[in-house]
Amino acid sequence: MQTLSDFFAHSGAELALSTLGRRVAPMRQDTFAAFEQEREPWPLPWNGHAQVACALRWPATYQDPAIWFLSLPLDEQGMLVPAARDEFLDRLLQTLGTQPADPTQNGLAQGKLEPTNLMQDNPLAFEPELHQRALLHARLSRHFGQPSSSHSDMVRRYLIGDDALNWQMLGLQGLADQVVDSDPAVIEALTLRLNALPREVILPLCYLMEHGDTPAELLPTLWHALATTREAQDIETFCALLRALLGSDDPRVGEWLDRILDDDDLMAADCLAAIAARGWQHLEHETRLMRFLERLASCRNANFRRVVRDLALIPRLRLPILMMLRQAPAHSPVGRLVREWNA
Repeated sequence: MQTLSDFFAHSGAELALSTLGRRVAPMRQDTFAAFEQEREPWPLPWNGHAQVACALRWPATYQDPAIWFLSLPLDEQGMLVPAARDEFLDRLLQTLGTQPADPTQNGLAQGKLEPTNLMQDNPLAFEPELHQRALLHARLSRHFGQPSSSHSDMVRRYLIGDDALNWQMLGLQGLADQVVDSDPAVIEALTLRLNALPREVILPLCYLMEHGDTPAELLPTLWHALATTREAQDIETFCALLRALLGSDDPRVGEWLDRILDDDDLMAADCLAAIAARGWQHLEHETRLMRFLERLASCRNANFRRVVRDLALIPRLRLPILMMLRQAPAHSPVGRLVREWNA
């Protein structure tokens, strides 16, 4: 048993893999296997790591799935650094006492595999950000055929416009349930009354939608809401709305991003960080990517090296970024920082 994929295949468990960090999204098992076999880079790197949630459910033993949150280190090309994975796998097999070829005949079959036993003092374990965790749980509930949280119905009623409810009564997990459900009635209500919601509701909604769950119908509403929050000089809400907008793959978002990059007043470090974190897919565009790098290099408070290194780990952006860094004129902001980088 050489990889975690081997273990999953022999475990007898129903498996659901999800990426975390850059985007909370389902991951195919064959994609994860290719990554573990060092045939493919990690598709969505985050701070130099492959963050993944492994949800395993043994039908005869567990009512709820066990979830392992693992952060696997990457090399400079976004490929797995296998030593840390190998150490975790060795520890896993030792915990199970696995000598036979089929681990389902040992600790797994007897229900002795407790997630906390493996995650305690495990250097690969990490705790996902609260909104990402809520979104993940909402998706896993649907995947495993489990009901929504007890907060879901109340959140739905509030978002549709039930005047008997107030935002203090809402739960984050209920908001995540509604984001994942994409209820047409809720989406229609949000397009009409998003600006009327308190920021205490708008912020978590945006933090949940930014992982690709923003409904296409809501995009124009978010775009217009950016102008309102900009006038109010509410940078936190502005960046939250921007991230929710950028998380969508809709082509309109790329056009709006061009306008943002052309606006000198919007080139603060927070806005640039939002673009890199949630709008990387819209940078798969030659002129837009170069424009972003120029803006990033010109921002005093932005960490040019850190952001560029992280973006360059994304497989589809790696070659374009490297070429632009090499070809940047020496007198340009990008060229100047590259020279300092290489000095």
